[in-house]
Amino acid sequence: MAGWLPELLASIVAAVLAITLHEAAHGYAALALGDDTAKRMGRLSLNPLRHVDPVGTVLLPGVLLVAQLLTVGRVEFMFGWAKPVPVNVLGMRRPLQAMALVAIAGPAMNFLLAWVAGLLVHPVETWGTLLSPESLGIAYRFLALFILANLVLGLFNLLPIPPLDGGRIVAGILPPSLALPYMRLERWGILIVLFGVFLLPRLTEDFDPVGWALRNVVAGAFDLVLLLSGNGPGA
Repeated sequence: MAGWLPELLASIVAAVLAITLHEAAHGYAALALGDDTAKRMGRLSLNPLRHVDPVGTVLLPGVLLVAQLLTVGRVEFMFGWAKPVPVNVLGMRRPLQAMALVAIAGPAMNFLLAWVAGLLVHPVETWGTLLSPESLGIAYRFLALFILANLVLGLFNLLPIPPLDGGRIVAGILPPSLALPYMRLERWGILIVLFGVFLLPRLTEDFDPVGWALRNVVAGAFDLVLLLSGNGPGA
């Protein structure tokens, strides 16, 4: 087996689970607030195939995975998206605030999953003697990648740019007179994000927002998850 294949498989499984449960959380939150659109359209599901976007879920993450494994031999950064779960907030009471609650459910699910993965380190340590060193290493690596995938997905979606979850949360906080013009940025949101992630570091010499976030925000959040789950930082 190629040395990078377990890493590739673990990365794919971690990313798919993080994305699927993120999207499902949006649907369940909307259902709890009275909107059954996702349920009626078959999107209230834990089946990853229901949430797959050919470009955002398959093509772009696949290219990033293979490129990193072939160049640096490990996964350091992932980027992608799934098909948004359909939600009709206009049928809810206080639509802007309902939209914010539905939006925050996705990142909240990711942070919960990251913490649960941190807790699973303990049974792996306890029963690790039953595993081969190679299997134990894969188990630890999968948990680390799962924490990383959920933190990157959750934190990235909190950026205050529509249509990311953070943009919708901000719109729910703003008064309607400001929220509605702000939400009109949604048509340009993905372009803004792609510019910041891919083009801006190429156009400037010393400004790499993604690298800065990985070194500071995500790394700090990773250590916090380890601490909150009873593991030492950097474990």
